[in-house]
Amino acid sequence: MRVNILTLFPEFFESGLQTSILKRAQIQTRVEFKVINLRDFAHDAHQTADDRPFGGGPGMVMMIAPIAEALASLGVVKGQAGKLIVLTSAKGKAFVQETARTWAKLTELTIICGHYEGVDERVVENLIDAEIRIGDYVLTGGEPAALVMTDAVVRLLPGVLGNELSNQDESHAAPGQLGFPQYTRPEIYHNWSVPKALMSGNHKLIEEWRKNQKILET
Repeated sequence: MRVNILTLFPEFFESGLQTSILKRAQIQTRVEFKVINLRDFAHDAHQTADDRPFGGGPGMVMMIAPIAEALASLGVVKGQAGKLIVLTSAKGKAFVQETARTWAKLTELTIICGHYEGVDERVVENLIDAEIRIGDYVLTGGEPAALVMTDAVVRLLPGVLGNELSNQDESHAAPGQLGFPQYTRPEIYHNWSVPKALMSGNHKLIEEWRKNQKILET
């Protein structure tokens, strides 16, 4: 899978994409990341990629030309089978676990990081497949959202987590389902004990306890 990230702030991703599961996935060649600086597609000495909105108003709007040319350089267009172009946007469709599972089946995912007051609406109308948000709040820019979505998708790629059961019992493995509590050593700490069922060695009892805990957590 290839994940393209179009951003005005490529330095934001220097650490995140080289850490933990995302780093492992690259080493395993399960995923390839390509971070594109939209300012590289600007046409003036100042690398301008945003401008004042027509009609007036506060803030700046990301220009269509750098985004369109960056997408063209990648050879991706809206509507391609097995590929998806999305824009981070506070007014977009909510990103949930089912979204991550669907995207994990793609061969190529392109995320455009919105910023400032947003992007020229012609990007939405002509260049992307969907607008996506990660929550009902506003961020300074789409970079944190892009990293969240990338992590959620890449960890679902076959072989990335090592143990294929790792993502089957976790929260949201099924719609609306939360995971069971986890414990590790020591068995007793400050008089706080691990549930007896987990220490019983009885696999049937442990499975029943975990099943009941899922129901209680949910």
